[in-house]
Amino acid sequence: MHLQQDMQVEHLLVDSRKLQSPSSSLFFALKSPRRNGHQFIEELYQNGVRNFIITEAVSFNKFPEANFLTVADALDALQQLAICHRNSFATRAGGGNPIPVIGITGSNGKTIVKEWLYQLLHQDYNIVRSPKSYNSQIGVPLSVWQMNEEHTLAIFEAGISKQGEMERLEKIIQPTIGVLTNIGEAHSEGFKNQDQKEAEKRILFKNAYKPSLLNIVEIKKEANSTKIAAWLGYQDTGNLHIEIPFTDDASIQNAITCWQVLISLFVPAEIIQQRMKLLQPVNMRLELKKGINNCTVINDSYSADISSLEIALNFLTQQSGNTKRTVILSDFLQVALPDEELYKRVVDSLIAHKVDKVIGIGERISQAFQLIEKKSSLPFSTHFFISTQDFIQQLRSSLFKDETILVKGARIFAFEKIVQLLEQKAHQTVLEINLNAIAHNLKEYQQRLNPATKVMAMVKAFAYGSGGAEVAGILQYHKVDYLGVAYADEGVELRKAGISTPIMVMNPEENAFEAITDYNLQPELYSFEMLEVFVVYLQSQGIQQYPVHIEIETGMNRLGFPVTEIEKLAQLLADNNYISVQSVFTHLAASEEAAQDEFTFYQYNLFQQSVNVLKSKMPYSFISHIANSAAAIRHPKLQLDMVRLGIGLYGVDSASSGQLNLQTVATLKSTIAQIKHLKKGESVSYNRKGKLEKDSVIATIRIGYADGYPRRLGNGVGKVWIKDKLASIVGSICMDMFMVDITGIAEVEEGDTAIIFGEQPTVSTLALWANTIPYEILTGISQRVKRVYFEE
Repeated sequence: MHLQQDMQVEHLLVDSRKLQSPSSSLFFALKSPRRNGHQFIEELYQNGVRNFIITEAVSFNKFPEANFLTVADALDALQQLAICHRNSFATRAGGGNPIPVIGITGSNGKTIVKEWLYQLLHQDYNIVRSPKSYNSQIGVPLSVWQMNEEHTLAIFEAGISKQGEMERLEKIIQPTIGVLTNIGEAHSEGFKNQDQKEAEKRILFKNAYKPSLLNIVEIKKEANSTKIAAWLGYQDTGNLHIEIPFTDDASIQNAITCWQVLISLFVPAEIIQQRMKLLQPVNMRLELKKGINNCTVINDSYSADISSLEIALNFLTQQSGNTKRTVILSDFLQVALPDEELYKRVVDSLIAHKVDKVIGIGERISQAFQLIEKKSSLPFSTHFFISTQDFIQQLRSSLFKDETILVKGARIFAFEKIVQLLEQKAHQTVLEINLNAIAHNLKEYQQRLNPATKVMAMVKAFAYGSGGAEVAGILQYHKVDYLGVAYADEGVELRKAGISTPIMVMNPEENAFEAITDYNLQPELYSFEMLEVFVVYLQSQGIQQYPVHIEIETGMNRLGFPVTEIEKLAQLLADNNYISVQSVFTHLAASEEAAQDEFTFYQYNLFQQSVNVLKSKMPYSFISHIANSAAAIRHPKLQLDMVRLGIGLYGVDSASSGQLNLQTVATLKSTIAQIKHLKKGESVSYNRKGKLEKDSVIATIRIGYADGYPRRLGNGVGKVWIKDKLASIVGSICMDMFMVDITGIAEVEEGDTAIIFGEQPTVSTLALWANTIPYEILTGISQRVKRVYFEE
């Protein structure tokens, strides 16, 4: 024994990687065939641990402030300490009844029964239970150590793999109620036979109350539920009934086991019936998933309580490395513990695990954290939402990047929906969007605009396939003046995502007027009929001076008021108090083509004449705009009050002027599913159109026309970039894949990346091969292709 100072021990530590509260931790230097805990003493001391249980000689001089207790067996010391702790709850202060302790063992179903008992009883008790499946010789003492005076019920698992182990666990758990789930083949290697294994497991119950067995009368399986009838032999209860939302045999057996425990705890039959109907599936593991934007997602979306939070946070610490740590938490549904105390413990755990950001979902967690923040500042950022749906509606995936995200919530909050949004989809075809490149391209244009010229950034068609809210967010951050969308629902989505920049709707529909005004969108009006119906709507709603944009038809012949009726339009607008014209504009038909420059300036002159008429009649000013991405660069005279930037922002220089240094925004990637070595004369893909003229190596790529890859690029027309070389497509494009010839490309393996477009080949090159335009390629990428956003 080597004691330097008195210290209070709150945490038992057996794994140096799970250190959270150094000053109050006691480290047990356990030894196993593969690892010796003594190797980590120096590291733990440097990190602040001062209390150690050891079995080997240690140089005390190296650790002048540490306390060391030398024992013969560190595991036995851990278990003896847990036994001592458990004994302190054998009686209650003031002579009250001891805390009920449920001990669960069996070959299968221990964790399910434990978690279901928690679901069924947490409204009545403050429950301490084994975290996850902590049921081993080490896990059980760590579980029992969690017990404190505030708990009113304990549920612990006990698992054994050989003879003699349960004797130790029984002394630690000392159950007052014993539960045996079943005896099966699992973990049978350490026993002579099933009888010996059962006898060993039953040692757990030698001093426990065994609930009376239910006599099952009927089990009736229906489509999505099972009805069970039973009676108890020791009393005249008549038939008892429950219904569970499961039909598999294992769930039925586990539900009956839980039913028996509830009866032994004298839970009323009507309460049992109500709660059994609400049983939820139990996720048995923490899931680590690849997330969006280079994130890692830890899925623990089925429970929220102190004990399991600690395990999840340990896993977060383990997996996060040097990345930021984010925790998404729901309300904790432990009603027996006051919120002030409960959430103080939650905050302490989050601080101990050095969490960077906390997202709280639910009214209780929001209120509790805000009260805590009033007393002292927190070392992590916080964001709160009333419900999961509220969070999902405001979710912008670009806010999560290069971080490890723990998603942990009570099942009623349905956090699995959040996990689905945050995880990277299994489909290995992804469209990577470089948000930095969008900002760079915007600046490239702004440097060539007149100082007073405003910018409208087009984000219609899901931002040219790149993702509306994410792209709009970066554009808003860089202070564009307007955003342009095609339809009202696109604008609504941007508003829901928190975009506040003015939004023009270029193709408004009468049935969308309510959404337009509700979400402060600004419609384009292009005909007298549209003007009249919108004004009538505004009158019916008592709305005046609503912002609108007027389109003039100058030669595109798509939408717009004819120039021959501008006088009539001017008079209507001048006399109308229900609308306020923000801008007047027209569309150029061929601004990118030098051969059409004469027509471009013809359109410009018509437009200017119309604008002059409107200005002469209107009692207030408005802005005018005609230039798109190409015209803004090729014809600076056409910049006027504002330019509309579209495809240029996404890295495509439609002006082909050589003046712009645009960066690639979108890179479409997939992977090689399989490589085949085929002989001359064999065919590839449908209809045998891809016949090989020589022995070839063929790679199958995980993308097809259902992903938006044009079918006309088949049979040698299209190419992909693999290992810095172009590989030609062989045969027809399939719905979900196509094949390329990689003969002569060295070191290609299954799983390697294939660039569909990006730096090489560019989307413009791909469009040229497909005899189309980059717009069609970009906007045609299917929504099933995951968008991954990043900033360099």
